[in-house]
Amino acid sequence: MTLSAQTPAHRARPQADLVLRNGPIWCGREDGVVEALAIWQGRVLATGSDAEIAALIGPGTKVIDLEGRLATPGLNDSHLHLVSLGMTMDWVDARPAVAPDLASLLDAIAKRAAGTKPGDWILSRGYDQTKLDTGRHPYREELDRAAPNNPVMLIRTCGHVSICNSMALELAGIDEASPTPPGGLIEQQNGRLTGMLAENARAPVWAAIPRPTEEDLVTGIERGGNYLLSLGITSCMDAAVGQRGAFGEISAYHRAKRDGRLPVRTWLTLLGDEGRSVVPQCYEAGLISGTGDDMLMVGAVKLFLDGSAGGRTAWMNAPYLGEDKTTGVQMCSNADVERQVMDAHVKGYQLACHAIGDAAIEQLITAYEKALAAHPDPDRRHRIEHCGFSTPEQHERMVAAGIYPCPQQVFIYDFGDAYVKVLGRERALSSYPLRTWFDLGLKPATGSDAPVCDPNPFPNFYTMLTRKTWRGTVMDEAQCVSIDEALQAYTEFGAFSQKQEAVKGRLVPGYLADVAVFSRNLLTAAPEEILKDTRCDLTILNGKVVFDRAAQNA
Repeated sequence: MTLSAQTPAHRARPQADLVLRNGPIWCGREDGVVEALAIWQGRVLATGSDAEIAALIGPGTKVIDLEGRLATPGLNDSHLHLVSLGMTMDWVDARPAVAPDLASLLDAIAKRAAGTKPGDWILSRGYDQTKLDTGRHPYREELDRAAPNNPVMLIRTCGHVSICNSMALELAGIDEASPTPPGGLIEQQNGRLTGMLAENARAPVWAAIPRPTEEDLVTGIERGGNYLLSLGITSCMDAAVGQRGAFGEISAYHRAKRDGRLPVRTWLTLLGDEGRSVVPQCYEAGLISGTGDDMLMVGAVKLFLDGSAGGRTAWMNAPYLGEDKTTGVQMCSNADVERQVMDAHVKGYQLACHAIGDAAIEQLITAYEKALAAHPDPDRRHRIEHCGFSTPEQHERMVAAGIYPCPQQVFIYDFGDAYVKVLGRERALSSYPLRTWFDLGLKPATGSDAPVCDPNPFPNFYTMLTRKTWRGTVMDEAQCVSIDEALQAYTEFGAFSQKQEAVKGRLVPGYLADVAVFSRNLLTAAPEEILKDTRCDLTILNGKVVFDRAAQNA
């Protein structure tokens, strides 16, 4: 038995606050599986055999019988949008599981409109045109018929494409004569707006939507965070703080923490895109990377370099399939990206920038290399968020420069078939090469990009183990990893991506006592069992039970 270094010297055998026993406890890929775990004052006190840990049980110790279930470190969703997740949970749900065809999607919007005051906005998210029966994006006229008295914005699952009805376009000042902004798309057919806006072209619509109040933001943080706890997720990264509430989101996070309404450990990634960046205000306030504590910390700066592959806006070197020969959307010039990266790097920030297509990844790696060459820092750990269509040559440069991918393997499950449709099999199947990144020592973390995908970790685990899409398409089986590696990506590597691997991500003495207990043993379960029949039963944060499915059901 190994005791925590924090054990006081005058107590040879401290009494644990909490003990977990009678089930496999996966402590980390290199730490193995133990029979029992003791927690004291929010930290792991000791791990070992059941008999060894029994010696730490006293009259005040709470003992949890795992009943054969698997316990692991709390999961770390290394890329999601917590504010947006919580707020969109109150929007019209357009996900394929809820609205599988266009008629049901329009009906859901019509039902919301029937109970909404005329003139108030109706927001909806989650549709995927490749999964609709029509195989296309909805048209603005269809949204007009569903909600004739309300402005409507329907956001594609990827978050990079929106469909607006006529009232929304009018409020945003967008018509057939509106120029397409750099890094954006305003679609027309036969000289008329279809309602589709992509990337930067959506800014006028967002500007027309009333900005959320601080209470709205805190409610979103709390709602989204509680949902994460129910999935065994105890840590997350909010991937673009400032998107909805500008600098007010910083205030909302601190208020949520102060008022006990921040359910999960959150690593804030600051929106850095020019015109809406919160970085100047944060830097002036002294909020640089590493500022904060284990519960709420300023992490990195986020720039968007392109869009999504399924939405045909990820920036590629070769064109997508189709007559238009588009290569996606380049959000910024090389010079602008290099200038913004250099500025954040010099200020001391870690960067975690969005780049999915190989052209965008190339642009970002080059910018990182130039910043690191001018101002060396061997442990800055700049990240490439998503990094979906990277090349072997780019991987070599990432290893040399200390640049790390932060992918979302669940994209393969949810969108893999769409990638095949828009790019062809040869280019699509090799996307998100997790096995390659593991073998290169690039320590890939994983996450969901929620609300792009549901933060439910089990489709993510399933995809890492099988490389199968929801339809069963195998996306390059050579890129599968083992369950130990999948857990490592969700725990240890998540902590590493946030420079917190010395305090969380493993269940070893002295580390934060964040634990997830699952309904079955993931280490021995078949991938299909993990996908369909597994749930989180218990979540522990800082040594305290914060989610108990049995108690909730009772």
